[in-house]
Amino acid sequence: MATTKDIKNRIKSVKDTQKITNAMFLIASTKLRKAKSELDFTRPYFSMLQGEIKRIFRTVKEVENKYFYPVSGEREFPGSYGYLVITADKGLAGAYNQNVIKEAIRLMSEHENPKLFVVGEYGRHYFTAHNIPIEQSFLYTAQNPTISRARVISNLLLDLFNRRELAKIYIIYTDMQNAVNSQACSTRLLPFHRTQFIVPGTYEKEVKRPFEFVPSVEEVLDNIVPSYVTGFIYSALIDSFCSEQNARMTAMDAANKNAQKLLDELSVQYNHIRQSAITQEITEVSSGAKSMRKKTKGLQGGAKV
Repeated sequence: MATTKDIKNRIKSVKDTQKITNAMFLIASTKLRKAKSELDFTRPYFSMLQGEIKRIFRTVKEVENKYFYPVSGEREFPGSYGYLVITADKGLAGAYNQNVIKEAIRLMSEHENPKLFVVGEYGRHYFTAHNIPIEQSFLYTAQNPTISRARVISNLLLDLFNRRELAKIYIIYTDMQNAVNSQACSTRLLPFHRTQFIVPGTYEKEVKRPFEFVPSVEEVLDNIVPSYVTGFIYSALIDSFCSEQNARMTAMDAANKNAQKLLDELSVQYNHIRQSAITQEITEVSSGAKSMRKKTKGLQGGAKV
């Protein structure tokens, strides 16, 4: 049976752990606000890029470009498919990393000879431990996503796509739908489809004056798309980072509540043991006093005789 000293040590250990989980909760909430702010600053620029691509297709509907599906509607292409998987650098974020990895494995199982590109130490260690070959691992990008790091990833993937070493490129990340829900999802990064730049439910104005593209519409698209891909990857990095922090906040909040529940149970157990010890001491003192009284009476009775 545990002694009061053992329970006091256990209570101290739980309180120390609770301090750590509470600190991690506060750090995650600070990082989440900062990441959301950075994403809001850059979102208008890439929204404008999407609008310009949309305007091009409204003007020249039959334009062909290597970054888009052919006008004929062909969907399948021979060759390797690339998969950019975004995980965290560490755990303690609930099922955040496992959900992304499950989605990546499911998607890669649908095609032969997949080429894997990993962001985050957790994903790199997982795929290495399970003998899944990694084409390229991008270090130190999950914890501090920036537009320059997104551009490095974009340039590598675009180079492989332009050299036809990759027929399609998918990105697997976590979408933070709201403050409560986050979901691992996969999106085809390249090639694009024209419908991706048409927002459902919006009114399409008729193009009265055709635009002039210099030197050509193909060259314009070739210059716009790399920037758009960079923005898409940066948005996915930020979205994943926000989801990671949100998942960590949820996990740490649950840990704090469990720690408090455990402290309450230990406090009750400590009080019971202490009360039992006090009761036992009182019983021993009372028994000793009673025994002394009996002994004293016995001595007095013998003296009278």
